[in-house]
Amino acid sequence: MAATHAAPPPPSRGRRGEGLKALLWLSPFLVGTSLFFVYPFLATIFFSFHRYDLFTLEYVGLDNWAYVFSDQLVIQSAANTLWLVVFMVPAQLLFALGMAQLLTKVKAGAGILRTIFYLPSLVPLVAGTVAFVFLLNPATGPVNQILGFFGIEGPDWFGSSAWSKPSLTLLGMWGIGNTMMIFLAALLDVPKHLYEAAAIDGASAWRQFRSVTLPMISPVLMFSAITGVIYALQYFTQAMIASRVASGGTDSAGSTFTPGYPDGSLLTLPQHLFHTGFRDWMMGAASVHALLLFAAAMIFTLMLLRQFRKAEES
Repeated sequence: MAATHAAPPPPSRGRRGEGLKALLWLSPFLVGTSLFFVYPFLATIFFSFHRYDLFTLEYVGLDNWAYVFSDQLVIQSAANTLWLVVFMVPAQLLFALGMAQLLTKVKAGAGILRTIFYLPSLVPLVAGTVAFVFLLNPATGPVNQILGFFGIEGPDWFGSSAWSKPSLTLLGMWGIGNTMMIFLAALLDVPKHLYEAAAIDGASAWRQFRSVTLPMISPVLMFSAITGVIYALQYFTQAMIASRVASGGTDSAGSTFTPGYPDGSLLTLPQHLFHTGFRDWMMGAASVHALLLFAAAMIFTLMLLRQFRKAEES
């Protein structure tokens, strides 16, 4: 005789009540995620297959994708954005970590130094970028004048395609106060007895940093690296303002300003997305740009997570 299986008992009222309570507590997250991530993401995918200018909507299939991948400005802006990810983000992390490590060694005036190093991060992005462009002005800026005093000919910082992105990197390193404070908190949280044990074993300062400090602050390093990469992929304001100020371009009628001055070296993918969507009114192509940025952020995030996991296991 075939064995019969009894049907599972219906969920009790207590369990249903617990489930409703859980949904109630999760509702702010679920509603927020649905409104500000799921819906915009699905809408972006939908518009990427349509020609849309805020007034008319027409299905065009893969035309927007073909247009974006054949656009030379997309390739140039993607290359500039990748440069910022590869060079600017590591420079910011290393500089912030170095300054935090230095502040852990300072005894007298440590609070004053922390304030001085943190203050640039409080400066509004537009004001800080404008000030930095004027400081690096090749004709009247004090930086090149100081270099000239020592017999060094300063470069045409934001006016040269070879120096424009390194100049942005210097600007980014100047405003690393937030990251520095995060690193400082992590370094001060490392147990002192680990350093004492390493010193007893004869470990040098570099060996202590490599074997004690880095493993202990690796979660903070991972967080800072991932957020730094995402920030670089969204880099917009500083590059746009630096281009406009360095070129003298304005938004006035008849202005000849070209985004990315000089020679497109400061044209980032978010800038090109903005101009495609809100200057040329090609919302479908701009949606493709947004999806590419999202995919790049996911790929870089997964790569960093994998590398940090390997480093922890080794």
